[in-house]
Amino acid sequence: MDRLKQIEAFVSVATRGSLSAAARAEDVTPAIIGRRIDALEARLGVKLLLRTTRKLTITFEGQAFLEDCQRLLNDLANAEATVSLGGVRAGGHLKVSAPAGFGRQHVAPLVGEFMQANPEVTVNLNLSDRLVDLINENIDCAIRIGDLTDSSLVSVRLGEMRRMVVASPAYLVAHGVPRTPADLDRHECLSLGQQRGWVFRHPETGEVDTRKVSGVFECNDGAVLHEWALAGRGLAWRSLWEVGRDLKEGRLTSVLDAWQAPPMGIYAVFPQRRHLPLRVRLFIDLLKENYGRASYWELR
Repeated sequence: MDRLKQIEAFVSVATRGSLSAAARAEDVTPAIIGRRIDALEARLGVKLLLRTTRKLTITFEGQAFLEDCQRLLNDLANAEATVSLGGVRAGGHLKVSAPAGFGRQHVAPLVGEFMQANPEVTVNLNLSDRLVDLINENIDCAIRIGDLTDSSLVSVRLGEMRRMVVASPAYLVAHGVPRTPADLDRHECLSLGQQRGWVFRHPETGEVDTRKVSGVFECNDGAVLHEWALAGRGLAWRSLWEVGRDLKEGRLTSVLDAWQAPPMGIYAVFPQRRHLPLRVRLFIDLLKENYGRASYWELR
């Protein structure tokens, strides 16, 4: 029990930014929280937090330990909730955020499926490409793709996503098939912008490199680039979530497959909580079940 309280105190201080804030949340004194942190650091033999009268900073070791502790506390809360809830049905309001394009295609349909299975839950789906503030905007769960930077949030990996260079069969017949990224210099590349290159990984060395591409058309909307690729106007670097069905049905062909960039993670992120509501757990489980199947991306 002492160990669990120490871990809870550490997570609370690290995510709230001060001993005082953590103490208020636990309804104890800052001194008690401080003693728990001291005991934890003494037991581990490593400094987790650097504390002064004005500032609290988490160490490198503390950052790594924080992520593991958040997962541990979340798993424990879920285990307790599963046992205690028994046959209780999910209810209440669920507020979800997701990137606009991905959300329209791969979150909204599953929200519909989720609501059919859980008729007592109401849902607000916020589709936006900005990085939303989950706590201040009262968002229960956000879907994010790629690197996660906010250590105050708990994350669950739902699956992974690959990006690839695609073109229509007609374009490849007319202009040839690139064999290496260097061949892209001789092709029409449909780009989000010169400042955002295409990422490749060398098939032999594993070295990852970002290559600038060029063409007569740039657009900051990926859906437009997708349509132009379908129309045979050039090569585009798109995510499998967007072009999976086109690849399966032959409207697009992937090239430079041996040079594909490392896959990116798809995550559900949510604020640290002692007990994750059943409606949130069930929704995350539904996403994980679908996104974890390779066949799912070929059918959407």
